[in-house]
Amino acid sequence: MFDTVLADTARDTAFSVVQNPRPTPPDERARLIENPGFGRVFTDNMAVIRYSDAKGWHDARITPRAAFQIDPASAVLHYAQEIFEGMKAYRAPDGHPLLFRPDANARRFVQSADRMAMVPLPEPLFLEAVRRLVDIERDWIPNVDGGALYLRPFQVASEVFLGVKPATEYIFAVIACSVGAYFKGDAGAVSLWVSEDYTRAAPGGTGAAKCGGNYAASLIAQAEATRRGFDQVLFLDALERCWIEELGGMNIFFVFDDGSLSTPPLTGTILPGITRDSLITLARAQGLTVREEPYAIDQCRRDAESGRLVEAFACGTAAVVTPIGRMAAKSYDFTIGSGGPGQTTQRLRQVLIDLQSGRSADPNGWVHHLK
Repeated sequence: MFDTVLADTARDTAFSVVQNPRPTPPDERARLIENPGFGRVFTDNMAVIRYSDAKGWHDARITPRAAFQIDPASAVLHYAQEIFEGMKAYRAPDGHPLLFRPDANARRFVQSADRMAMVPLPEPLFLEAVRRLVDIERDWIPNVDGGALYLRPFQVASEVFLGVKPATEYIFAVIACSVGAYFKGDAGAVSLWVSEDYTRAAPGGTGAAKCGGNYAASLIAQAEATRRGFDQVLFLDALERCWIEELGGMNIFFVFDDGSLSTPPLTGTILPGITRDSLITLARAQGLTVREEPYAIDQCRRDAESGRLVEAFACGTAAVVTPIGRMAAKSYDFTIGSGGPGQTTQRLRQVLIDLQSGRSADPNGWVHHLK
């Protein structure tokens, strides 16, 4: 019954479109997206939909990008009821934009909302908001290596009250920014600091939801890694402090000398990454064995030292596939394989990028073209 109500709400919610009356001039836009970096160059417009118990999802619109005006007592500011997604629009060889597995993002957004006791946005509305914004902002997709339009759908609790309970009013929005490669320059293989003092998530917690609190909890550990000269932080499980889980914002894979791969299983403490899921499918399609199994940091160290572990890589929407060359903690420091990008890592990365950019066949129906 609830699913039917959501579907009816999606059908009954019409978008109004009022684009920015003073858009960025084409020559200025071209200058901005020539070398956009990551997360700094925002487009002219955004999508917004509101929710209240009285009206349901309503007031869906494309509007000029502008600051929100919210009350100081808005629930999100005090109780952190908020979720978000990360996804990209790419430029296909024919010049039109395309989206990679947007339905998976919409599905995960609902799952995150359920975990955070938020009213879920119907998947059709999520997809419509994303598609409309990409269609309008298609000229912001950079023609640079790794260039894309990064999309940030998010939902925040906007009800004005002080009291610990699920909110009854929400704002959903999608903003977009032009991006290049996530890591500056030729990153090669990144180094990981294994956090022994901090954990990202615990059983029964919000580790599998894409909510800001998970990332906020990772920042102090990431700051420690940066101070020690490492690129990223690697988290272990909260109970035994021995099982590898994920980085602050990426999943992790390991490649062994027999050609097989493994990645930590989704037990509720790890974000179910869409890039992770895609790589599992693509690797198996190439005849590779992929195991979803626990992997202890001590075993990882032994396997690296013996030569059994030959490659490792992190993956996520922002950085796509990133080789890992080194791991360290207070009592150890070891290199994985040659310490640089491995052949399997590079091959899977290229297969994924070719698929995302529309340069290869799409047997799974993952690529959604916008004309």
